[in-house]
Amino acid sequence: MYTDKTLICRECGAEFDFTGSEQAFFAEKGFQNEPGRCPACRAKRRQSTRGERQMYDVVCDECGAAAQVPFQPRGDRPVYCGDCFAKHSNR
Repeated sequence: MYTDKTLICRECGAEFDFTGSEQAFFAEKGFQNEPGRCPACRAKRRQSTRGERQMYDVVCDECGAAAQVPFQPRGDRPVYCGDCFAKHSNR
């Protein structure tokens, strides 16, 4: 039903294939426009729009090791380093 197309990236100018399976996926999701950027530029743009995640320095409540977490601790619940968190989440 869909045939592969070669498109030009509007960001870097490179040619890229818009495969039939990608076209079917776009149609299934209701997207009406073809992609304007190549996969590499789409990934780079997606990464840049997410921005850097703010990390918070903490001390693990179980082992006392220094760690960083992606949320600001409120103080009403324990905070664990990665290793201790893994131990607690496997219970």
